[in-house]
Amino acid sequence: MLDLRHLRSLIAIAESGKLATAAERVHLSQSALSHQIKALEAHYEVVLFERSKQGMRFTAAGDRLLALARAVLAQVNDAERDLIRLKGDTRGELRIVLECHTCFDWLMPVMDEFRRRWPEVEVDLVAGFHADPMALLNDHRADVVIGTPPKAKRGWFIAPLFRFEILAVMANEHRLRNKRRIEAADLAGETLITYPVPEQRIDLIREVLKPAGIHLPRRTAELTIAVLQLVASRRGVAALPNWGVKSYVDHDYVLAKRIGAKGLWSELYAIAPKPLSAKPYLTDFVQIVRDICAASLDEIQLLPMDTP
Repeated sequence: MLDLRHLRSLIAIAESGKLATAAERVHLSQSALSHQIKALEAHYEVVLFERSKQGMRFTAAGDRLLALARAVLAQVNDAERDLIRLKGDTRGELRIVLECHTCFDWLMPVMDEFRRRWPEVEVDLVAGFHADPMALLNDHRADVVIGTPPKAKRGWFIAPLFRFEILAVMANEHRLRNKRRIEAADLAGETLITYPVPEQRIDLIREVLKPAGIHLPRRTAELTIAVLQLVASRRGVAALPNWGVKSYVDHDYVLAKRIGAKGLWSELYAIAPKPLSAKPYLTDFVQIVRDICAASLDEIQLLPMDTP
């Protein structure tokens, strides 16, 4: 009765605390995952979870199966990596380019875990801001880009990571502080503080301001903390990922507001040249990103693995 998909479901529920989020992680509908859990409970004649508005809490029986899941899946993953190593020399390098510059916040634990699993692979970040990150892949100066997928998808390995909301960030004393959400017209007359990247790569400009016919003067800073310092000093407003500003908002350093009625959302992908035979560890890197970010970043949505 018990198989690997059940174990993966248990871990997804433990890390997310919510059935809907866990279902996304294991690529099932919420009803299918609920049926899977009910079938387990019926088979073993136990209750695995206590359900409440706050989420799902494991019972003693659930905790026992969760411990099994963590132990077994860790061994399965180790064995699969060893099988890849037995097929050939896996020494190499993984040079990473970030299109989303707030990714540094979560990339460090990802790289630490990758080094633990693949100690024979050298990991490096391609430093600086790049107007065309994909050109680095074409020129063999990088191995993977974390960002938005190229328009021409042929010839590229494109792995979906997650979807996240971009928030308008402003000083605590800002004139818009009492608004529940920010519309394009609200920002007229503001200075927009961004990273030093082309306008077409800034979601707020491309998706919100430009369609509304609003142009804002820009001021740039290379580091997220520098952007936030300028915002807090009332030098302008910014638009940053929810997970990138959460700790600053929680500590009352700045305010963050939803943009538009449904929010402004963006997606991250890992892009690498095909074929992957020369770098078999790249797919494991993608899974590490998805697992660590799902467990540590608030309010992101994992993208289905079959997303183009």
